[in-house]
Amino acid sequence: MKVSAPTGAAVARTDSARSRRSGETGLLVALAVAGIGLGVILGLPLVDGTVHEIHAPGGWALFLGSVTGLIGTYFALVMVFMASRLPMLERALGRGGVMGWHKNLSILAISFILAHAVLTTMAYAEIAKTGFTHELGVLINSYPDMITAFIALGLMLLIGLVSLPWLRQRLSRENWWLLHLLIYVALVLSFAHELALGPSFVNHPIAQWVWGLAWIGAGVAILTYRIFVPLLRSMRHGLRVAAVEPQANGVTKILLEGHYLEDLPLQGGQFFEWRFLTRGRWWQAHPFSVVDRQEDTLRLMVKPIGDFSTNLAKLKVGTHVWFEGPYGNFTVAQRARDRALLIAGGIGVTAVRGLLEDLPRESRPAVVLRVTAKTDVVLLDELERLVSERNGRVYILSGDRTEVDLRTIAGNIKDYRSRDIFISGSPGFVEAVRDVFVQLGVKRRQVHAEPYTI
Repeated sequence: MKVSAPTGAAVARTDSARSRRSGETGLLVALAVAGIGLGVILGLPLVDGTVHEIHAPGGWALFLGSVTGLIGTYFALVMVFMASRLPMLERALGRGGVMGWHKNLSILAISFILAHAVLTTMAYAEIAKTGFTHELGVLINSYPDMITAFIALGLMLLIGLVSLPWLRQRLSRENWWLLHLLIYVALVLSFAHELALGPSFVNHPIAQWVWGLAWIGAGVAILTYRIFVPLLRSMRHGLRVAAVEPQANGVTKILLEGHYLEDLPLQGGQFFEWRFLTRGRWWQAHPFSVVDRQEDTLRLMVKPIGDFSTNLAKLKVGTHVWFEGPYGNFTVAQRARDRALLIAGGIGVTAVRGLLEDLPRESRPAVVLRVTAKTDVVLLDELERLVSERNGRVYILSGDRTEVDLRTIAGNIKDYRSRDIFISGSPGFVEAVRDVFVQLGVKRRQVHAEPYTI
């Protein structure tokens, strides 16, 4: 019996399914490890304490203070792993998903650690039969490690404050990032306090070793995937600016040339964190999608949004470039259906352009471009060519955001329920479009998004 060869679409679906299963397996493993760790952390104060101690004066507050402190620092540990760019997490959750978990865990970590400080002080005040503020002063003046702990808490609260949306929007990306780095200072300062005064660690060498190794593991992950791997890749590929060309509406095309670029594990729709090694820019890394890769050249399209992106139009040819990545799971690996609906808001079109090139010829994609004016569309000729080659169609949705109803997208694409939906753009745009389709009955697993954020 003759068996026919699989079609390109069948092969693509198989590869996508295999990649999704790999990501889902990695995520399940990560969740299992995190859950076991949380269970151990919750068990430490139960094993260490006694019923008599809990019912003694200040016992309940001291017990809850110990529990909240352990939970808070454990969430901080997981938060650091989330920020380390572990490939397993990046593949499973994508950059937006990882940063969403990182943000939520940081809120929980700071909240639990603050509760720990308040409850512990209340406990000692009840034991000493003094007021809260008096006992706070006693703790700070009597225990050297307590001073560093309160400094650490103060830094965490500062980072939490500047991360509030109304204040975050008033800070430049660079200044916010520098302040955000203080979290590592806070965690280092708090570590000695945990081991020196934490009841679950004092006179428990095994607990101290395990906790120390866990934090060493987090530090190694940060150093490996945030510093060493990007450094080695940057040195190997030797990227330099080959050309800087102004485009319409202030957009700048940047061509980067280097060596062995075919070896980069890059998929269409992904992005890198770029670091241009010039005065005033070398310490800043910003995310830009790769529009396409041609032999030993990468193409970027940069829209002037802040000072950094605006000044890239002044880059000199020959400037050395370092990079981190690639990041994001806005790729064909997420496909579960034959057809796709690609939606781009503004410069999010660069990720859609990269993803579109990886779609099989028989995919019949529908591409929706959301812009203020039709003249704002970037890469339109290329998009129309790629879509035409795949028997699809391009729709341009233009107009002021107060005038355009995003539900128009669903009205134009009648079979949206049978398509994978990919959305790229600003966080606000991505969330608004996702909400539209969820309200229309589309499952969240069917929607794949890549918001441009830190």
